[in-house]
Amino acid sequence: MRIVVVDPPPGVSFAVQRGKSELLAPLAERGETIQFELSLRLGLPLPDGSVNFLGEFAQGTPADRFVYLNSGALAGQPGSNWTRRAKLKLASIPREVVEAVLASSAGAIEARVLGTMADGGPICASVKPHAVVWSQVA
Repeated sequence: MRIVVVDPPPGVSFAVQRGKSELLAPLAERGETIQFELSLRLGLPLPDGSVNFLGEFAQGTPADRFVYLNSGALAGQPGSNWTRRAKLKLASIPREVVEAVLASSAGAIEARVLGTMADGGPICASVKPHAVVWSQVA
């Protein structure tokens, strides 16, 4: 999986949370985007037939899995004015995107999310499904 944070607030660090407290540093920072790459596994489908994401980056209960995108102090930035964490809900990934990646030998799921909220600070809370663009990438 690739997470791309688009237009993050200047000077604010971002990190993906691994487990309860470890952090995954960005793979690339290009000013206008911050990119992370991580791995998730698929378990047996849930009773309702939905996809069951597993792994050290999959947070929450099986029925409500998400990836934490931390910023400011929660991303290991000492002295930051921001202490925020956003939830990217894995259930909002369109099933056709998951199936296309599974059928591909070299594909990944990408999430593109705007990094700055209306208050000028980093994204936080449960990100609304319409605010994340999920796609298959090579």
